[in-house]
Amino acid sequence: MKTLRKFVLRLPLVGWVLQHRFVKFGSVGFSGTLVNLGVLYLGQEYLFRAVGPESMRLDLSLALAIFCATVNNFTWNRIWTWADRREEVEKHFVIQLGQYFVACWLAIVFQFFFTKILAAYMFYMVANITAIVMASVINYLMNDLWTFATRKAGLRSDKACATQDIV
Repeated sequence: MKTLRKFVLRLPLVGWVLQHRFVKFGSVGFSGTLVNLGVLYLGQEYLFRAVGPESMRLDLSLALAIFCATVNNFTWNRIWTWADRREEVEKHFVIQLGQYFVACWLAIVFQFFFTKILAAYMFYMVANITAIVMASVINYLMNDLWTFATRKAGLRSDKACATQDIV
């Protein structure tokens, strides 16, 4: 049974999906969707109600909703999804947040263009769902390998080098 599990986890896409960290990442993404929808509603119906024209109100509501959802996702990914790496990552919080925003925007751009390309060959909703799945994997990988990456084993911090030199 263990060999079957190891074999399944080694399959390229299946292995990623079944990994615990990717499931957490997906759960956080789902929570971000709920935050996005909630903030969008509050913006449209209450916060920016007096803003005209209506398209400007929607723009402001969307911007706030996307920002809040992205901060929500970054926070939960930092606290929960990549919690085991918090001590090993030597990046300032603001740098890490900036990297997270860049990774998200690159995934969004990928999703946009890939949806447009696929929509030429299939129903646009199917094209978009396919692009969302692919963009999610790209977003996960960028955050895993860049935003929340641990320092390389061969590279030691100055503090670690100084401590070893004293001992």
